[in-house]
Amino acid sequence: MAGLTIHAEKLTPELAQQLVTLCPFGALEYGGGTLAVGAGCKMCRLCVKKSGGAVTVEEAPAPQVDKGRWAGVAVFADYAHGRLHPVSLELLGKARELAAVTGQPVYALLLGSGTGAAARELLRYGADKVYVCDDPALAEFTVEPYADAFAHFIETARPSAILVGATNLGRSLAPRVAARFGTGLTADCTMLEMEPNTDLVQIRPAFGGNIMARIVTPNHRPQFCTVRYKIFAKPEPGPAAGQVAELSLPAPAKPYRIRVDRVDEMPREMDISEAEAIVAVGRGVKSQADLELARQLARALGAQLACTRPLVENGWLDPKHQIGLSGRTVKPRLIVTLGVSGAVQFAAGMRGAGCIVAVNSDPEAPIFDVAHYGLVGDLYEVLPALLQRIKEDAVHGA
Repeated sequence: MAGLTIHAEKLTPELAQQLVTLCPFGALEYGGGTLAVGAGCKMCRLCVKKSGGAVTVEEAPAPQVDKGRWAGVAVFADYAHGRLHPVSLELLGKARELAAVTGQPVYALLLGSGTGAAARELLRYGADKVYVCDDPALAEFTVEPYADAFAHFIETARPSAILVGATNLGRSLAPRVAARFGTGLTADCTMLEMEPNTDLVQIRPAFGGNIMARIVTPNHRPQFCTVRYKIFAKPEPGPAAGQVAELSLPAPAKPYRIRVDRVDEMPREMDISEAEAIVAVGRGVKSQADLELARQLARALGAQLACTRPLVENGWLDPKHQIGLSGRTVKPRLIVTLGVSGAVQFAAGMRGAGCIVAVNSDPEAPIFDVAHYGLVGDLYEVLPALLQRIKEDAVHGA
């Protein structure tokens, strides 16, 4: 990382004042004969160019990590109210693929209270070793004790890479723990690869989905990333061949500031992430009233209705119905898209569907690049005909 160095012997009061005035970010301060660089510096290097050598850029050596002291791929098991979140099992399957490249073990970290059955399930889904911190203080999620237990696991097992599900719990916990170890975290990865030197290649859309960024943190360990539910396939369970290691919850350095007094169960709402069939609508739908046609198709197929981001922004559907990077990730057996262009952000949220049927009037629409079956035509002509065909098939028992 680069930094500015002030050479006082080359600095005059007049030059210092000029540089203070010149800085577009107000990051330079002069007083008592000393020119100081503040936290607002953006390294634009304008002062370097105008200082005549009084200010220079010094490149600090990149930090180096002994990769031999870190080994294994770990999965944080999202556990709450007696059940594992399915994303944890999906990540275990991916962790096995990544660990196979380096020949290193797969760990799982399980935090909670009454975790015995969950630990055995993690072993069946591929963990070589499950680290369990079972404590009444972890019965309900609060970030402080969970972060302490997570950090204790890292100090004990020293995993090279850690995969965390992008759930509400995981998104709260992972950044705090990564910050404790001064390491980076890549959020919402859509692909993961492992280099033979244990560098984890974290791939996700960037710049509005226009590029796929390949992110590596070669000089820091552990490597953190979060992955959404339904991005990777859930592996088949096998015999529980691994082992369980008990961890104790570290004593807090100071009293925790958050306490859970009561938990009220909320009625479970529809989650399109769990849907086996989906009808998704996009900007090709001209009005909110026209959504009724899509609802009819959804009812006929036993599917749930979903949409792209513009329809949520129009207020036509609730954000919980949105598919994509800023919505839900889905992996249904069948998805029918109506008037959806298929931008990268949307496609990344449904690419894993078993069968994708697309209806769009533009033959060049990107949705046809990922669809298994495509119908080029006006959805207002195609949809009524499709509904009629479904009704006829139902009558004839097809």
